Amino acid sequence: MESGLPSADFYGFESLLSDVERAKLRDVRDFLAKEVAPYATDWWNRAEFPLEVLPKLASLNLSTPVQQGYSYLFSGMVIAELTRADTSLATFFMVHHDLFVEALHEFGTEEQKSRLLDDAMDLTITGAFALTEPLHGSDVAGGMATTATRDGDTWILNGAKRWIGNGTFCDYMLLWARDTADGAVRGFILDATLPGVTRTAIENKIALRTVQNADILLDNVRVSETDRFAGINSFTDTKHLLRGSRILVGWQAVGQQLAAFDAARAYAVERQQFGRPLAGFQLIQQQLVRMLGNTTASLGMMARVAQLQQDEHLGPQGLPHSGADMAQAALAKSYTSSLMRETVALGRSIFGGNGIVTDFGMAKIFADAEAIFTYEGSFEINTLIVGRAVTGVSAIL
Repeated sequence: MESGLPSADFYGFESLLSDVERAKLRDVRDFLAKEVAPYATDWWNRAEFPLEVLPKLASLNLSTPVQQGYSYLFSGMVIAELTRADTSLATFFMVHHDLFVEALHEFGTEEQKSRLLDDAMDLTITGAFALTEPLHGSDVAGGMATTATRDGDTWILNGAKRWIGNGTFCDYMLLWARDTADGAVRGFILDATLPGVTRTAIENKIALRTVQNADILLDNVRVSETDRFAGINSFTDTKHLLRGSRILVGWQAVGQQLAAFDAARAYAVERQQFGRPLAGFQLIQQQLVRMLGNTTASLGMMARVAQLQQDEHLGPQGLPHSGADMAQAALAKSYTSSLMRETVALGRSIFGGNGIVTDFGMAKIFADAEAIFTYEGSFEINTLIVGRAVTGVSAIL
């Protein structure tokens, strides 16, 4: 932030956190400023994941914050701050902690938790979330082709997964497969080193280049019954888990806009054209204010979603508007990511030609936004989920 200028959190949503949470968020910012921000563009340019930073990230002790007693608002703001510094690291954090580790909390047996949970929270082991398939993205719930066949005390897994974040280096995956006996979708803790598992990095990405996405092939992979998530017997069992991750991607859209505003304002104040700073031109100020408005609107929406989550977590169940439902999560993700797309485009425009090279930061922010716009349900699919909720008519075949 430029000296004396207001924060991109223009309405002060951070003040809604407790004193303890605000102090912890400052610790997160200090860590990111020292250990991540100076190096993130180089990691991105080289498309390499910084495994060496994981012990330092673990030292923040922020795995599944709500499970540790923090608020949903704090949890979301952590994701926003991680994204503000580096979208790729934030995506790693979400995949590992908010999908894999959260699944252990929600669906794991006591034996599974005892065996894996502490190491996963400490990042001694890393996890992935293997759901999407080469031919099934938005329709994977009904079209899942990966199969699981029971054979005594083991399961035999066959099929393929695609776009699996952390997939090239993770120790375990929460892998989804359809039971050949009854068609039910089941979840497994898959040791990624088992015979029959092939992992191949997806190359040539234009977004989230630091994230190591993988194609996964499963050829008669045997998994013990003790590694099946007993709490998952259908895809609907995971609604809470998937709703939570969708909401966190909305927080990523906030963080991406905070990053874009920070970068664009700094550039506009410092860059001289026609004998004065870019910030002295009316059209540049209009663009910055539009970016700030989009960011503030997104923050407001996500803060309200966090309140709904907190009501569900703490309050009586079954009451009207108790907890954020999937349609509300879908609206949050689709709307904030749409605003984000405009915000990063405005920011890139302010940089002119310098906005298309990663040396100045804005190009990376601009490119990474495309991944946020697409994953955890594309803008179009999330829009149709909300449309179904408000009309009672489904437009999804």
